[in-house]
Amino acid sequence: MGMTLTQKILAHHAGLAQVKAGQLINARLDIVLGNDITTPVAINEFEKAGFDSVFDKERVAIVLDHFVPNKDIKSAAQSKQCRTFANKYDILNFYDVGQMGIEHALLPEKGIVTAGDCVIGADSHTCTYGALGAFSTGVGSTDMAAGMATGMAWFKVPAAIRFVLTGSLPERVSGKDLILSIIGRIGVDGALYKSMEFTGPGVASLSMDDRLCVCNMAIEAGAKNGIFPVDDVTKAYLAGRSQRTPVYYEADPDAEYEQTIEIDLSRLVPTVSWPHLPENTRPASEGAGVKIDQVVIGSCTNGRLEDMEAAYEILKGKHIAKGVRGIIIPATMAVYKECIRRGWTEAFIDAGCIVSTPTCGPCLGGYMGILAEGERCVSTTNRNFVGRMGHVKSEVYLASPATAAASALTGVITDPRTV
Repeated sequence: MGMTLTQKILAHHAGLAQVKAGQLINARLDIVLGNDITTPVAINEFEKAGFDSVFDKERVAIVLDHFVPNKDIKSAAQSKQCRTFANKYDILNFYDVGQMGIEHALLPEKGIVTAGDCVIGADSHTCTYGALGAFSTGVGSTDMAAGMATGMAWFKVPAAIRFVLTGSLPERVSGKDLILSIIGRIGVDGALYKSMEFTGPGVASLSMDDRLCVCNMAIEAGAKNGIFPVDDVTKAYLAGRSQRTPVYYEADPDAEYEQTIEIDLSRLVPTVSWPHLPENTRPASEGAGVKIDQVVIGSCTNGRLEDMEAAYEILKGKHIAKGVRGIIIPATMAVYKECIRRGWTEAFIDAGCIVSTPTCGPCLGGYMGILAEGERCVSTTNRNFVGRMGHVKSEVYLASPATAAASALTGVITDPRTV
């Protein structure tokens, strides 16, 4: 029996000719990632275990993004511990204030991850990098500590679900609508510890930003990872960007999948996840009666340039509704600068929004947009659990940047095709 794309990558990194679903393996790592919340815990475990070196100073990445610029004394202490560790071990891919971005947007942009990689990160949305044809998954801080020291990690090889994509996305429908539709269809545990593998002729029509968004939210269906095949879009993105030579893998023609799901992209509509689970999806057109207080456009899911453009095309020359707070957060400094250069930042401000330095901030209820009791937010982030962005009696509605921007204009959840 042949291997899936994920299994091919894992077999190579385990030094094995073949692996199969359920098999336990020890695999070589290309990148080990942590942020300002998870890295301090990993450092404590690293030191407790008696480690005194990292396996490769070029292959450990530490990005300060959740509470940076620091919001309080505790977050300042966490960041200081990360800085001290990075300086001690000369970590080359260390990103602090002024250089940092949201980790899962920054690493692909900087070429730190590339096709064929095996990546772990002490953050659940590390599965983002499957968009580049890499195996990447989130782990705990203890596994991060061991990975930093040894360059190895153990995995149980996942079984796979194949998503065969056809057609192309309609206007003002994006990768966010695709992944929300999938999660609504299979549920938050529909791909539990499985690889979500995206194939079919429709893949070619998806931009890299679409693919990064889709893989980012694979974890919201319970998946171990999400992954796209490497094609011309991938190669164009990686060209002149990758810090290392990409390695291209392909699934075997006789690879085994537990399930195959066909999706016609042309039939998708703007989609929103109602509280309090990503699987609680409905068409945005059903939200006309849902009054909102805040909109957040950003995060590791939707803070890239195409996301900013989608918001700009709807907000330019207009003003958000009275009583709505509009918060726009470019995911990296490069995206931030490009928004300024193109005049989008000024348009956002003129529309009544604020534009923040890159930060995860409001996504996890950290800062820069906490919700009070009874408030509702349309957010381009990835989770809408109870209390996720603030008070336990607040509500978060997950949507695309286009839907979020349209909703900001009207003050209610709005299909972006109607504005």
